[in-house]
Amino acid sequence: MVGQVDKCDRCQELGAGTNHWLISFSGMPKYYFHSRTNDTFLPDDRGFDFPDFEAAKREAMTAAREMITEMVLDGDPIDGMRFEVTDESGNVVLTLPFRFVLD
Repeated sequence: MVGQVDKCDRCQELGAGTNHWLISFSGMPKYYFHSRTNDTFLPDDRGFDFPDFEAAKREAMTAAREMITEMVLDGDPIDGMRFEVTDESGNVVLTLPFRFVLD
């Protein structure tokens, strides 16, 4: 059952046509990947649908690795960077320091 259909953020930025869409299926839990450093907080206002917590955790680890790669290439520090993953109720279900995904 389709709950929401949105153009993905990247396609909106590029002005792409209607051939690439994100589909949100109702009934799947939504998780929010907030980024935090020691002195900044970047909220995820949109969230992502995953079938379960383990899938959200795997995606958080993958996203952290990708962000680390970009940060290192740009010469940005990664000290203190972490995801705070919350559920739809705002409960923190995972705190993932980026340094943990380097092992």
